[in-house]
Amino acid sequence: MSLNKEFTKGILKDNPIFVLLLGMCPTLAVTTSVNNAIGMGLAVIAVLTASNIVVSLLRNIIPDSVRIPSYIVIIATFVTMIEMLMHAFFVDLYASLGIFLPLIVVNCIILGRAEAFANKNTILDSIYDALGMGLGFTIALTILATFREVLGAGTFMGIQLFGESFQPALVMILPPGAFLTLGCILGVIHLYKNKKAAKEAK
Repeated sequence: MSLNKEFTKGILKDNPIFVLLLGMCPTLAVTTSVNNAIGMGLAVIAVLTASNIVVSLLRNIIPDSVRIPSYIVIIATFVTMIEMLMHAFFVDLYASLGIFLPLIVVNCIILGRAEAFANKNTILDSIYDALGMGLGFTIALTILATFREVLGAGTFMGIQLFGESFQPALVMILPPGAFLTLGCILGVIHLYKNKKAAKEAK
C-alpha cells in the first residue's frame, strides 16, 4: 500500500469516528465547541504519531507477553508530556478538556493503531498511518463541534454569529445533542454509501 493510501485511509475510508466508531467518549464529551475539538484532535495527533514511532522502533524487542502493557506505558508517557505542555501554555483549553485529556491513554484509536499497525510496519508507514488517523479524528470532531456550537450557542470558535434575537437550541450542547448530531451525520454517510452502492450494482 502506498504512503498516500496509508495517510488518506484514516480521513475517509477508515475514519476512526464516522466509520470505525472508536473514541466515542471524548468525541461526545468535548465537541461542545470547535476550540475544544481542535485542541483534543491535535493532542491525539501528537500522541498517536509519537507512540506509533516508538512502537514501530521497538516492535522486534518488546516480548508478546507484555506487549499491551508496554504500549500503555509508551502512550501514557506521551500523554503526560502533552498534558503538562497544555497545562503550561494553554490553560483555558486544558481546563475545558478536563479528565478527557489524560483519558487519551486508553483511547481505542491510539492503542488500536499501536497493536494493529505500528507493531507490524515500518516507522515511515506508521507515521503516515498516525497522521491520517489523527487528522481523520480531528476533522470528525470539528464537524460535530461546528454543528453543536453553532446551533447550541450561536457561535463559531467563540465568535458570535447571530443577533440578540437568536434563540440557541441548548440541547445541542448537552449530552443528548452529541448523540443527535452524531446520529444524523452517520445517517447521511450511510445514505450516501447505500446510493453509491446501488449505482455501482446497476
